[in-house]
Amino acid sequence: MQRLAIAAEGLACDTARMAPTSSIPKAAFWMALSIASFLAMSVAGRATTAELNVFQVLELRSVIGFVILLPLVMMSGGFPAMRTQRPLAHIARNVIHYSGQAAWLYALTLIPLAVLISIEFTTPIWTALLAVGFLGERLNRPKLASIALGLIGVVIIVRPGVGSVDPGHLIVLGAAVCFGISVVMVKSLTRTDSVVRIIFWMLIIQSAVGLVPALSTWRNPPLELWPWIMLIAFSGMSSHFCMARALGYADATVISPMDFLRVPLSALIGWLLYSEQIDAFTAGGALLILLGNLLNLPRGPIKPAEVAAS
Repeated sequence: MQRLAIAAEGLACDTARMAPTSSIPKAAFWMALSIASFLAMSVAGRATTAELNVFQVLELRSVIGFVILLPLVMMSGGFPAMRTQRPLAHIARNVIHYSGQAAWLYALTLIPLAVLISIEFTTPIWTALLAVGFLGERLNRPKLASIALGLIGVVIIVRPGVGSVDPGHLIVLGAAVCFGISVVMVKSLTRTDSVVRIIFWMLIIQSAVGLVPALSTWRNPPLELWPWIMLIAFSGMSSHFCMARALGYADATVISPMDFLRVPLSALIGWLLYSEQIDAFTAGGALLILLGNLLNLPRGPIKPAEVAAS
């Protein structure tokens, strides 16, 4: 849901740019914290959606994220500095991103964690494909190979034609496509708007989009659920904060392979906490998706906006 960008991502990007020297150990340290945060967010997401509707969880995340963002907004010139000349682009991007987040959270209640994370890793592949049509980028051989491997990996995991297809597979695949579209649109928005402004409008628009569905299904969270709610909000922040710090110490070609550890670790957590089993088809499909991502790695430092978009 990944990829789910919240307030501190803008601060994280600024912090990453201020990192003085490259350091693989420091990059690995921050990436380990990022992976731990992503995994915590998955567990917290499953706990909260077991009690609350997906739309209510998303609304709580957006509101908490806006509160976290406010100090950074004030440091960046206040509300006047958040004005944008492209409101329609922000609205379109956030409707799509909100749909992806809702689908990701809902799929989290339907399929094993490792399967969800594996299919979510197709996001960079959809981004590369969509960037050709919308941003005029070219498809080279590594990108074509990564797309082919990713699609084959998804087919192996989903296995259409062998029994009934699990709806959760299709839902998270739709989420990954939404995230891919969102990344492409954010790349376009960064030509005119700052990362802080993009995140500001994300939280405003997604809070507005989700308000009616959240209120229509609202129930007061029980007291024992609030630690999980705070965890999903905090981990959504810390995951991107720590990844941005890691990217400040090493290039994406070093950081991204570390992120692939989320797949086996999510399988381990799923087995320990939920007794989820992973078959050979899922493992093989996940491996192909990850190989495709390796071929699609950027050959230099990743832009801050790409962190904020996921």
